[in-house]
Amino acid sequence: QVGWRFRADCKFTWLCVALMSIILLFLIALLLGIIIHREAGCPRPAQQRRVSARGAEFWDGGALLPLMPMLLPRSACGGTLQGPEGSFSSPNYPGPYPPNALCIWRIEVGTGLAIQLRMETFSVEGTASCLFDRVELHEDPCCAPRFCGNVAPPTFNTVSNRLRVTFVSDSSVGAQGFSARYRAVSPAEKSCAWDEHLCDQGLCLQLGFVCDGFHDCKDRSDEANCSLKHKECGGPLTALEGHLSTPNHPQPYPHQQLCLWQISVPLGHVIDLHFHNFSLESHEDCSFDFVEVHDSAGTGTASLMGRFCGHQLPPTLTSSRHVMTVLFVADEGVADDGFFATYQARGTGSQLALGHTLTQRVGSAAAGTSESPLPVAGSVCEPVEVEMCLGLGYNATSFPNIWLAIPDQEGAAEVLQDYQTLMELACYQHLRLLICSLFVPKCTPDGGVLQPCRAVCLAAELRCQQSLGLLGILWPINCNILPDSNDPVECFQP
Repeated sequence: QVGWRFRADCKFTWLCVALMSIILLFLIALLLGIIIHREAGCPRPAQQRRVSARGAEFWDGGALLPLMPMLLPRSACGGTLQGPEGSFSSPNYPGPYPPNALCIWRIEVGTGLAIQLRMETFSVEGTASCLFDRVELHEDPCCAPRFCGNVAPPTFNTVSNRLRVTFVSDSSVGAQGFSARYRAVSPAEKSCAWDEHLCDQGLCLQLGFVCDGFHDCKDRSDEANCSLKHKECGGPLTALEGHLSTPNHPQPYPHQQLCLWQISVPLGHVIDLHFHNFSLESHEDCSFDFVEVHDSAGTGTASLMGRFCGHQLPPTLTSSRHVMTVLFVADEGVADDGFFATYQARGTGSQLALGHTLTQRVGSAAAGTSESPLPVAGSVCEPVEVEMCLGLGYNATSFPNIWLAIPDQEGAAEVLQDYQTLMELACYQHLRLLICSLFVPKCTPDGGVLQPCRAVCLAAELRCQQSLGLLGILWPINCNILPDSNDPVECFQP
């Protein structure tokens, strides 16, 4: 009996082995099926370290991408491109791309070569920071430029032989998308489109960024010889009204033209731009000859008010501030009669209200400080929270402000919102120091507050009085009523 209890049953053992083998093979097949199914969709970025279970966060190569809903591939997109040249496009192109798309193309060319990428058409929904739909170019792990809007990015020349292109769309509004073409080039063959500026190391700039006052190229070539750039057309316009037109108008404009007008009128005004004649080469995307109007002093995508071509008059355009930029580009092909436009500055009335407030508030504050720089009973110091007044050499204040009858910092911040319109003044930092030291005064250890020293007021008056006068604002205070830094009465001076 004992021997039977421990005797092995060979038939049963082999049956167990066979069953376990079948189960193991089934699990392996199931795992392979899952992997193949996931790889058939859009591949995930290389070196992606984490995706949260709820799809709220993405890490890619150590960089945290903005919060977004989990993106699921809706149609075939992405992949690996290894030929010496090729093309790719957004899903469904030229139809609208689907929502919740995530497409990744990995481009790789021969060792020692670089990649030149050009967007042939481009229409991607987005905002100034391209948070929603966007195209990203990944070559440097720490930097991935983003693009959206209706203006194609400039030619992109890589340093290495690899490039990853990512396209993301959110769950809402879509657009036509993009088509792109790449080719392998030697480092010496890096080039830009005819209407782009070639920087050192192959960086291409849209011509709107040339001679705009900012050095975008390491060799500073984008700001060189700018006095010669606008002999035929373009240039600064600073009068309250004026006009602009294409070269030779009303005759056809020359080929390969770039004209950049930067309109700047006094603070407190907006600019109305009217087109009276308009005839440019027609194209569905206005990719050949076009006029762009920007609500800023530059030509970034975020400020674009419209791109126009064809023969229909553009609408009247009004800036939100006192600056506007108009860009005209013509290619080497068909030329037309061009355009003629006029602009006029229009006062908003805000500068008059601001002048009254500045005179009344600052004048009364300065008058009050001369009488009582003493501590306020029961007051305690609190951290400065008003954004306009951060980083001024002190970080503590005390409220209520008895000079201006402002109960707390929230009330001070509300009043100081009006002064944000003065940020465009070259003397703004001096004016900010004076205004903040009156509205959000420096707190002393015993809970009192200090008025600004006379030198703070005089420095602001010297630099700002003339600029404020152009806005119809009289200098609001007599600086002599403030204490001197040598007086027995303590005052604030950075």
